[in-house]
Amino acid sequence: MPLSPDTVGQQTRSFEHHVDARWLMSYAAGLADFSPRYMNTDAEVVVAHPVFPVCLEWPAILDCANLPGAQSTTIAERGRGVHATHDLHICRPIRAGEVLNTTATVISVRQIRPGAAQTIRLDTVDERGELVCRTYQLGISRGVEVDGEARETESSPALPDLACEQGRAERPSIAIPVAAGAAHVYTECARIWNPIHTDRAVALAAGLPDIILHGTATLAMAVSHIVERVLGGDPTRVRRLGGRFSAMVLMPSTLDLVIHSTGNGLVSFTVRTEGDQPAFSEGFLCFD
Repeated sequence: MPLSPDTVGQQTRSFEHHVDARWLMSYAAGLADFSPRYMNTDAEVVVAHPVFPVCLEWPAILDCANLPGAQSTTIAERGRGVHATHDLHICRPIRAGEVLNTTATVISVRQIRPGAAQTIRLDTVDERGELVCRTYQLGISRGVEVDGEARETESSPALPDLACEQGRAERPSIAIPVAAGAAHVYTECARIWNPIHTDRAVALAAGLPDIILHGTATLAMAVSHIVERVLGGDPTRVRRLGGRFSAMVLMPSTLDLVIHSTGNGLVSFTVRTEGDQPAFSEGFLCFD
């Protein structure tokens, strides 16, 4: 059934998260990133990996299906949804011991050639109500129609200009090995459960060749290497990151991270599959 634009402007309930060192360490370990900033509880307060906010956002994303107007789509249609683009703004690092709350607001619904495109804004705030991070996420429900005219309450921010950055690589590509069980490990460490990543029967029924790695896992693995190679291992310097999820990642396999440019507080990058397809394209990371 068609997706109703009536979801635009609607906000989910707030989801409270008690962020402890165990969760932060597990998330980093699930990426095979053992930086002391994520692990050493003796030296200093453990900080979150820059992509960790996706863990906090997952329940709110699921709750979008309960918004008025969203019930017009079936479970099968929602199962055809794909995470298309990601734009995460980090106001400050997340640290162990915090209590944070996350909500999702639908800001745009429109029809595009592949299906119904829905943009949501995800806001995570601390106990004082101050914004910690904000994500603009585009999802596409393949083969689903929009019931009516496009609707938008706000526009997503302009993305960094990568036009002059994507044509060259500053250094050789970085190999990122993806183990056979990477999706299962990431599911449990991130606390993000979507059966197409861990249940082969569900993945095949959805038309996939096998279970696939979470797009945010691909992104996070790339960010780990960028933080280490470009930012001197300091994740607290990251202020914004994102890009486009472009191709499936099967397991086991080896990804190639291509860093195109690192100047003026901006890293431009692409992650490619073994078949030389862009798993993550138009990638960017802004830093102090």
